[in-house]
Amino acid sequence: MSVRFVQVRDAAGARRLARLEAEGPGRVVAGVASLYDLAARAMATGRSLDGAALAAGLAEDLDVAAALAEGRVLAPIDHPDPAHLYLTGTGLTHLGSAEGRDKMHRDAQAAETPTDSMRMFLMGVEGGKPAAGEIGVQPEWFYKGDGSSVVGPGQPLTSPGFALDAGEEPEIAGIYIIAPDGRPRRLGFCLANEFSDHVTERGNYLWLAHSKLRPAALGPELLTGDLPADVRGVSRIRRGNEVVWEKPFLTGEENMSHALANLEHHHFKYGLFRRPGDVHVHFFGTATLSFSEGVKVQPGDTFEIEAEPFRFPARNALAVAADPEIRVEAL
Repeated sequence: MSVRFVQVRDAAGARRLARLEAEGPGRVVAGVASLYDLAARAMATGRSLDGAALAAGLAEDLDVAAALAEGRVLAPIDHPDPAHLYLTGTGLTHLGSAEGRDKMHRDAQAAETPTDSMRMFLMGVEGGKPAAGEIGVQPEWFYKGDGSSVVGPGQPLTSPGFALDAGEEPEIAGIYIIAPDGRPRRLGFCLANEFSDHVTERGNYLWLAHSKLRPAALGPELLTGDLPADVRGVSRIRRGNEVVWEKPFLTGEENMSHALANLEHHHFKYGLFRRPGDVHVHFFGTATLSFSEGVKVQPGDTFEIEAEPFRFPARNALAVAADPEIRVEAL
């Protein structure tokens, strides 16, 4: 059975971890302040994440909806040292995900030959779901930042002032911790808004790396167990009381050109990403973008992403930061 975990602060500001089932209130996990701490207990005792929670004991009820309304819900994962949390992702992984990217890059180069984006997508269609025991084709991969770039529920998604665009990307992210023996252990999945600068990317696909160095928002809850093969959700943008854009999105392996195991393999094959104690949040991609339909977001607009089996949406408003003064001086 899949269960959910939510990190919150109580009325006094102390951290709490709550366990939720598909319905009903959450229950505070006794004596455990974070998902990271619970994962450490689980690995040390040979239990599952939920087994460790039940062994710790469940205390008082927690009204997660009320905590969300009061701004007390945290991102479902963090690390005591944010530099030891990696935000990474893969693109062109979903059936239909190449259309917008291909058009973006084709318009830029005005070419009749297949773009690199389309070629990468077709490689995934042909070899992204290998037979058991085999290794499939590697996907596109990108780096977004460290734990300081994680944005929690209800917190602003802040675009740098120099950005040319601030677009949502409704996705599922996998959350992992590296065990003391160097093995990646999946804690579960969460809703996510991967948040990118699509205008910069459109200028030249070699600027993809620049376009991805942005914060990313995580939904309130971590879902344990296997991700359903067919996940259906809705992504929308609100401007005040008006919904200015809304569209369903599909994810899960039935709607992807890559198997999740293949994406995980090609991330964790690098020894750098198997350092004990580190946390990884890995975004699996999307095929649905408001940018592809000509939407231009404005500061104050709210991104809202919801999908079953997650109980609560990922909801964040857009903010824009002032450009920093960059001056490099010799020592």
